[in-house]
Amino acid sequence: MEALDLARWQFGITTVYHFIFVPLTIGLSLLVAIMQTVAVRATDPVRKDAWFRMTKFFGSMLIVNFGIGIATGIVQEFQFGMNWSEYARYVGDVFGAPLALEGLVAFFLESVFLGLWIFGWDKLPEKIHLLTIWAVAIGTTASAYFIIAANSFMQHPVGAVLNPETGRAELDPDGGGLWAVLTNVTTLAAFPHVIAGAWLVAAAFLTGVASWHMVTHHNRARQRGLDTPDGAYEQEVATTLYRPTVRFGVVAMVLAGIALIVSGDFQAQIMFKQQPMKMASAEALCETQEGAPFSILTIGGPDAFDQDCSSVTHLIEVPYLTSFLATHTFDAELQGVDDVNAQYQEQFGETVTDIHGNEVEADYRPNLFVTYWSFRLMIGLAVFSAVLALWALWLTRGKGENARTTGSNLFKWFAVLSIPMPFLANSAGWVFTEIGRQPWVVAPNPDDPTVRLMTLQGVSSHPTWMVVTSLVAFTLVYGVLAVVWFHLMRKAALKGAPLPQRDPETDELDTPTLSFGY
Repeated sequence: MEALDLARWQFGITTVYHFIFVPLTIGLSLLVAIMQTVAVRATDPVRKDAWFRMTKFFGSMLIVNFGIGIATGIVQEFQFGMNWSEYARYVGDVFGAPLALEGLVAFFLESVFLGLWIFGWDKLPEKIHLLTIWAVAIGTTASAYFIIAANSFMQHPVGAVLNPETGRAELDPDGGGLWAVLTNVTTLAAFPHVIAGAWLVAAAFLTGVASWHMVTHHNRARQRGLDTPDGAYEQEVATTLYRPTVRFGVVAMVLAGIALIVSGDFQAQIMFKQQPMKMASAEALCETQEGAPFSILTIGGPDAFDQDCSSVTHLIEVPYLTSFLATHTFDAELQGVDDVNAQYQEQFGETVTDIHGNEVEADYRPNLFVTYWSFRLMIGLAVFSAVLALWALWLTRGKGENARTTGSNLFKWFAVLSIPMPFLANSAGWVFTEIGRQPWVVAPNPDDPTVRLMTLQGVSSHPTWMVVTSLVAFTLVYGVLAVVWFHLMRKAALKGAPLPQRDPETDELDTPTLSFGY
């Protein structure tokens, strides 16, 4: 493998690894903020105590996830100047602006106020302390916006102009400059989709963990007998502590799912206009077609999904659906992969000069296999969340004295199985987004393609052994971090929320604490 391939592998591995933690932090910070708000506003002492306990329970896992997310995120920015120095030289004057804002505004906001939230439980007034976790939630969301703005410039460059003297892209005041970058239509479409995906990740995580404990305490209650003090206590824990959390997580999952569908539809229409090659590849649509169907299953021979689409066979299709997704009309004409490639070769040249000055053949088609299946995994893995939401709603139906919990071990294990699925769906979505843009690292704007850069032109001129060394080192370190993260999160999740204990003399509940047993 050449240095270019290894550099792409390294950036892909570190990015997908880092993004395991990002959506959980974004979504969980908001859910924890909402839970604490419910606790502060509650007038019933039992309800107030239960929500405070759940706030601190899931807050302890938020802290672990946030810390490891920061450690892995810093690596991303270093790579721009190391493995991708030519890319950084070309767009650094533009790309660096939203990254700087992310650090100066969002990161400091979330990190400072997270510290105040962790250590301010007994030191700040209740409502002031509540504001600190809301500041964290706002900070994590703002952080995502600036990162999405930077990435969207790579997908659809705006607000920039190419300086012919330096050969670098610069912010263009006449074209809107930084404001145009931050209000890029691609950003406005991608941001709600990414945030909705983060909410789904956190909601599925919260629902899965709470469901595990609800079923566990329900079964303990049956084993010990509901007519015994221990059995009645276990059932009270299942009903008043974990059941409301499960219901809360389900509501968040439903809202996130709706937001994903609406924002995904809007984003798909924009992608068809801005990056027709990406969307044609997502469908493995090789030839231009009117009323294009949506493929459910596509196979091929030994060379399936090779770049010229020669052996792709669509087995199961939904007629006209791809055209409808692209334009909301059933008979729209969509360009195929081969036709878009021919168009780009005519527009941008059949050869391209790499960083070493060599003329190489230009192929503007991404990896069809990865693009096609990552798009379907992104959508298909969301089915687990939909099933979990419906199942949990049914099993916990009822109100007041008729409120139900369940002892179904099948549901318990399905809830746990559903936890990683939105994580994988989010990762598949980013793989589709980034691989589908290839071979561009900065895709040309159809209206003004002056600012553009191919991936083979953005890599640093490192020798192969140097990239191999850093790739192996990062993979090993990240492997260790993955084990540590999983151990800490599993330990905290299995521990459960601190159970309420009453003082026999005053009949008051003990005060839950934020656990630091790591």
